[in-house]
Amino acid sequence: MPATQPPGTITLQAFRDAMATVASPVAVVTAMDGPRPHGTTVSAFASLSLTPPMVMVSLDNRSRLLAIIRRTGRLGLNILGTHQAQLAATFARSGRDKFDDVIWSPSANLPRLPGSAAWIAAEVDEHVTAGDHTVLLAHVITAESSGEGLKPLTYHQRSFGTHRPLAA
Repeated sequence: MPATQPPGTITLQAFRDAMATVASPVAVVTAMDGPRPHGTTVSAFASLSLTPPMVMVSLDNRSRLLAIIRRTGRLGLNILGTHQAQLAATFARSGRDKFDDVIWSPSANLPRLPGSAAWIAAEVDEHVTAGDHTVLLAHVITAESSGEGLKPLTYHQRSFGTHRPLAA
């Protein structure tokens, strides 16, 4: 069993290793900057409230996308299926050309990626600074699932995968 560390001395690597044990859903958060679409892959998002319908999304404070969302007050959440692992990898990299060669369409005036397991459009109510990230609390204005029974794309132990129900 690994040695425990005194309180307050956690290493960044120990924290990363601990968080790698958590299976997280994967989505591409999108926004429009005038006519130009922007997006990034996230695994830190969740349902926040049913009444009213709300989601939370966490973005790096240095993110260009965060600056756009702060200005426009809107975001799209493309919840990915297992068949979209390459798309997740494309939007996880740095750079401004992530939408090059990516098919998308406007939905609620936000970039929507076809074939996603679900689509959510939301208006941001609050920005909460939390360490090196900002948590966006947003009211859902549109929510649609593909209805195709797609398996969700997850991120676990630093690789993409999916959920599998336990045998009964």
